[in-house]
Amino acid sequence: MSDANTASLYVVATPIGNLEDLSPRAARLLGEVAVIAAEDTRHTGRLLRHLGLSVPMLSLHEHNEVARVEQLDARLAAGESIALVSDAGTPLISDPGFVLVRELRARGRRIVPVPGACALVAALSAAGLPTDRFTFQGFLPAKGAGRRARLEALATREETLVFYESPHRIRDTLADLATVVGERRLVLARELTKTFETFLDGSAGELLARMEVDPDQARGEFVVMVAGAAPREEEEASVVEGEALLAALLAEGVGVKQAASVAARVLGGAKKAWYARAQALKDTPC
Repeated sequence: MSDANTASLYVVATPIGNLEDLSPRAARLLGEVAVIAAEDTRHTGRLLRHLGLSVPMLSLHEHNEVARVEQLDARLAAGESIALVSDAGTPLISDPGFVLVRELRARGRRIVPVPGACALVAALSAAGLPTDRFTFQGFLPAKGAGRRARLEALATREETLVFYESPHRIRDTLADLATVVGERRLVLARELTKTFETFLDGSAGELLARMEVDPDQARGEFVVMVAGAAPREEEEASVVEGEALLAALLAEGVGVKQAASVAARVLGGAKKAWYARAQALKDTPC
């Protein structure tokens, strides 16, 4: 039986789709704790029924997390262990729990991670983009101006960029990515571990066009992964190569728009930027 010295807050990762991804340790602990703090008790209730468990639950979400700290701390002080779960995946990763963990750790309570599913890690592991360095930004701002500003601030980062996105905003996000990062490679992971799990690979514009043809590809929760910017030395070399490529295309009578499209496809970058360079070259006297 636990006492105040051994009682723990277990941060328990739960499945993001496939229920078989719940670890035996997580299943055992969910049945042993005195109470489960759940983002949505109805959602977690379905998982408990699948496991054949009946454990008291209380809600812990972004609107009541601060108020729950004293209540849960008192239970730990009384020797009761607690499991913290989110609706899916690892708690605190774009889910509630940070305030609770921070406050309880500051009070000397025992916090124990119970690893498992995480959409961020699962998506990166199968995307084929560099994973030695990446920047996770959670959900981008919902409003267009804020989203574009965030993307522009990140556009020159050389590591892989990772975001979560919802189905009702994925098209707008892809449109903004097309403007900000141009032809840079993206990988979208949708419905991870579920029946219709899909990885889509291409530029933002290509993926947006694919969704227009097949609206089903815009359904589900997304992990958006963007190839990092080229290192500055490569970027500078690319500009020089691009100027030469544009000059050659224009000399052969290719239009400014078409030349910009070719440069973006071959060397990367935004079509709008190459268009401006091509127009400047065309307007410059020989």
